Amino acid sequence: MDRELARNSSRVLFLINILVVLWVSGNLRSPITSVGPVLTEISQALELSNFQSSLLTSIPLLMFAACSIVISRIAAGRNISYILLMGLFILGAGTLLRIYGNVFTLLSGSVLVGLGICIGNVVTPGYIKSNLPGHIGSMTGLFAVAMNLTAAFASGFSISIGQWTGLGWRGSIGIWIFLVAISVIIILIEQGFKKRKTLETLQTERSNFNMFRSRQAWQISIFMGLQSVIYYSIVSWLPAVLVHYGMPESETGWVLFTFQIASLPLTFIGPVIANRMKDQRGLIIFITIVMMSSVLLFAFAGLHYAYVAAILLGISNGMSFSLSLFFFSIRTRSSANAIKLSGMAQSIGYFIAAFGPAVFGALHDADASWKSSFYFLALSVILLLYFGLNAAKNRFVEDH
Repeated sequence: MDRELARNSSRVLFLINILVVLWVSGNLRSPITSVGPVLTEISQALELSNFQSSLLTSIPLLMFAACSIVISRIAAGRNISYILLMGLFILGAGTLLRIYGNVFTLLSGSVLVGLGICIGNVVTPGYIKSNLPGHIGSMTGLFAVAMNLTAAFASGFSISIGQWTGLGWRGSIGIWIFLVAISVIIILIEQGFKKRKTLETLQTERSNFNMFRSRQAWQISIFMGLQSVIYYSIVSWLPAVLVHYGMPESETGWVLFTFQIASLPLTFIGPVIANRMKDQRGLIIFITIVMMSSVLLFAFAGLHYAYVAAILLGISNGMSFSLSLFFFSIRTRSSANAIKLSGMAQSIGYFIAAFGPAVFGALHDADASWKSSFYFLALSVILLLYFGLNAAKNRFVEDH
């Protein structure tokens, strides 16, 4: 009887652990992607410049860059669930502050939103490795899918949510506080099902290996950054591009929605396929061919193939993102170094990504047709191919 009870308790905890991953992951993109469709409304309401508008996306990315390494060090030896709770509380505070109604609270709230998401970005892969070690491939896929799915709904329904709540842009970007609250409740339930769990295994495995001296770690970090440059540039500016091409503003969110939804199947399947391959260079070539096709369609086909381009970009960017997360585990020999690589790759990667929306927008100031902006993305895809082929080689960061 005791053995059966213990088995049932383990099953319940296993399911709760999965729910923690899914719900926490749902908070890690929607607060950013919900901004793009209502960016014009926010800019007009608060009289923001193009530079200030770009900061709404760039500030969270800069927080990822500045804080990822520090967070990875703080998380070691501590209860991961409590670290996730701290991140959710910070995210919730930032979400509320952001909608208060002036430029200062909007930007300072964006800082807190970025910090809260950063904690989730860095710690969730560690949570998977610690609590679901036999399911890293599938859980990494679910982790990425949950992010993209909520990001898709945040993009597609952002304007409608503002209208439905009667709060305009404040409702569009503020409603995600409810997702934060549900995630907090699930983690509290999880803590009620198990004793205090820390990263003691990581402490015993911890080494003095300097990740910044590893060429392989740099390749993975830059690959992470380049795919994020493309993602955040599109999320930030595609609605404005499509309006320039002649699309009604209310439809632009649905193009972003299509982009996000199209990413879901391969976002999940990608790590599962990658786990069965000796190396992942074939996947890198596939990703970059599809991604370049999408960028060129957006640049030269106007609205004629907007949804086709969105689907192609969703497929390629979804797989490149989940592959980035997969590299954290598959290219390291220990859990400790997986956490280190996660911190390094997200710090460097998002530092690179933070320049994406700003450069994309600045190039539009110089070339009103948006073609120069898409040439910038095309160059990013070429670089993604180079660094991706190196990151995908079958070798550990500790050896290179």
